Amino acid sequence: MTTIIPTTTSTPTSTPTSTPTSTPATVHTILRADGFSCPSCVAKIEKQIGRLAGVSAVTVFFATARIEIDHDPAVVSTDALIAAVGKAGYTARLAAF
Repeated sequence: MTTIIPTTTSTPTSTPTSTPTSTPATVHTILRADGFSCPSCVAKIEKQIGRLAGVSAVTVFFATARIEIDHDPAVVSTDALIAAVGKAGYTARLAAF
């Protein structure tokens, strides 16, 4: 008597899912600055803000004195961004629009 034992390859019906990880929330903050006198001010402010932890992008527009910053608010606050502009030698405030 011959016994046949079937062999099967087990394949999972669903793929294991990983636990979702929280990604840092990035916000876009716009500041207005005062005291710009030359385009080199732009580099000075960008450097000062860009070195802050939690800042992923910073762009300063000389003609409009507008500073746009992408940052993680859990790491760096708006007050810290304004203080960084002050450390560069300029004053800044949140833009109304």
